[in-house]
Amino acid sequence: MKKAGQIVYAIPLLIFGLFHFMNASQMAGIVPSWLPFGVFWVYLTGLGLLAAGVSFIINKQVALAGKLLALMLLIFALTVHLPSIIGGNQMSMPNLLKDLAMAGAALYIAATSES
Repeated sequence: MKKAGQIVYAIPLLIFGLFHFMNASQMAGIVPSWLPFGVFWVYLTGLGLLAAGVSFIINKQVALAGKLLALMLLIFALTVHLPSIIGGNQMSMPNLLKDLAMAGAALYIAATSES
């Protein structure tokens, strides 16, 4: 069951990762303006999503991948979605909650793979 859960969790990660490469120029607008080289960060996060998804599927370095994925998602929540909500864009709330839920699941996968 655990392996099935990791694979089901990995599928959206792989799709989101691919979307980052397919739509990098459009996604660059989401990168905070204070961060230089916007499109670079889109590609880097896409690579991170792909790496985590592959790690979960092939069952290699799962604890590390889960921790790094959770960190990345929490950074997204705090630097992209939360400021947007504070700025009055309530449409960012679902993305904030999605990233928090996905970070929690990544931490759970990391913790259960260590034991």
